[in-house]
Amino acid sequence: MASPETGKRIGELLLNAGLINQEQLAHALDEIKTNPGRLGTALVRLGYLSDEDLINFLSVQFGVPSVDLHNFSIKDEVLELVPADLINKYHILPINRIGSTLIIATCDPTDISAFDDIKFITGYNIEITVAPEAAIKEAIDRFYDSSSMLDDIIAEFDDSELELIQEEDEPDALSIKKETEDAPVIRLVNKIMVDAIRRGASDIHIEPYETLFRVRYRIDGVLYEIMKPPMKLKNAILSRIKIMSELDIAERRLPQDGRIKMKLGKGKSMDMRVSVLPTLFGEKIVLRLLDQSNLQLDMTKLGLEPEMLEKVNEAIHQPYGLILVTGPTGSGKTTTLYSALSELNKVSDNIMTAEDPVEFNLAGINQVQVRESIGLTFAAALRSFLRQDPDIILVGEMRDLETAEISIKAALTGHLVLSTLHTNDAPSSITRIINMGVEPFLIVSSVHLIIAQRLARKVCPRCATREDIPVRALIQAGMDPESAEQTVCLTGKGCEECNRTGYKGRIALYEIMELDEEIKTAIINGANTMELKAMAIKNGMKSLRQSGLSKMREGITSFQEVLRVTARD
Repeated sequence: MASPETGKRIGELLLNAGLINQEQLAHALDEIKTNPGRLGTALVRLGYLSDEDLINFLSVQFGVPSVDLHNFSIKDEVLELVPADLINKYHILPINRIGSTLIIATCDPTDISAFDDIKFITGYNIEITVAPEAAIKEAIDRFYDSSSMLDDIIAEFDDSELELIQEEDEPDALSIKKETEDAPVIRLVNKIMVDAIRRGASDIHIEPYETLFRVRYRIDGVLYEIMKPPMKLKNAILSRIKIMSELDIAERRLPQDGRIKMKLGKGKSMDMRVSVLPTLFGEKIVLRLLDQSNLQLDMTKLGLEPEMLEKVNEAIHQPYGLILVTGPTGSGKTTTLYSALSELNKVSDNIMTAEDPVEFNLAGINQVQVRESIGLTFAAALRSFLRQDPDIILVGEMRDLETAEISIKAALTGHLVLSTLHTNDAPSSITRIINMGVEPFLIVSSVHLIIAQRLARKVCPRCATREDIPVRALIQAGMDPESAEQTVCLTGKGCEECNRTGYKGRIALYEIMELDEEIKTAIINGANTMELKAMAIKNGMKSLRQSGLSKMREGITSFQEVLRVTARD
């Protein structure tokens, strides 16, 4: 931390340069008396200066370059040159090494004692660059803290007791379990899970390769690499997770599925769905984080536009019929279905679901976990449901002809049935069901509504800024010329709030296709997907691309995100 004299000196320089006034300087000096820190940071926090103005001033005043750390890549060997205690003490970051010179980023170019200490400890000559304090802190979190934390944990291992198991070795369960009971392994696995929850990740990917072992988080639908534990910890980490999810740690040849429930304090808990898949170089584990407290069950907040919401509400309140939700894995189908069930959940109705897996427990709804290994398939569960006097049935996925036929039979005999399919859009769902072997006349008699959806990242409101997109590009994407001329596009610059990604949170894009008489006739006559889509759009259906462009016009998402998650019509 800079001394009061240093802070006063920088304050006087800023005052003389006309960037702040005397009153603002006095206020900032009072601020750092109660909240110790650097004067420049206090001025930025109080809104008297921007980060950019402060760094540009320091760069010119002290004759040192500035650096943008947001997308900066730092090699591990550079990070290892400076001990973690110096990083945290002086709030600096090593960013590069050129020969005998170490280049560091600092927010205080007057802190000579810090540079002398680093030069003495490392033995390198020091050159400095300046960067905002917040950017340095974010970069430390991104690069150095994870590395030092990992180094500290690894240092606790006794290499004589922990060896990399060769492919030809067949370890016994007791020796594997002993490895996973070491405190450092427990701490590291807990750290990975808690860090993923803190960052708002939806999935954790733990992946072994031939010469690499890495951990990635999926945040707002995009994977980010977080750390690379050494290969010697591979078996201990993977086995620890398998033990936590009560799986067979000795079985490394077959896929396994399990669950972990973590208590987070203050009465909050987190469920994790665990999938283990044998790969060429070991088992890949994916943990799906299921946060009940973040489950959105209000249909008005899903992203449905008013006219779409009206259509969905009308369909789910029908006494019978089939409603399909379609989209790839991770597109929010489960949330949409659970929201519909929450809307329909009344004491007067018997609601039953067959799911694989059951992701969230819903009070008042009878949920069945499908287990194909013991013969409890979707079709078997559905047959049993029809003997349980149901009013509303949810089928997790229509995977085969038998499940599709029973679902349609239920929809035709006085039950409301909700289910999912994996197709690209709403019209292609019809072709998919016909390809399963279902007769077209059964489809038009039972299906009321088909909902296709995707999840698009929302522009971070804190760092949103205008983006100049050529009108021609907007028109090519599917926007009409008049709207394209008037559209203001936003994108995120990246800030602490959004982990420098420019996006925070996601919103659903919807395509809702009603089966009116014209479309039903076309299905009976064997119309293909393109013909059905053209007919539906002519009759008022808004495609996924058009839904995305609408969200872009409202400033919710960006043009690049719309192009990423939707296809051109």
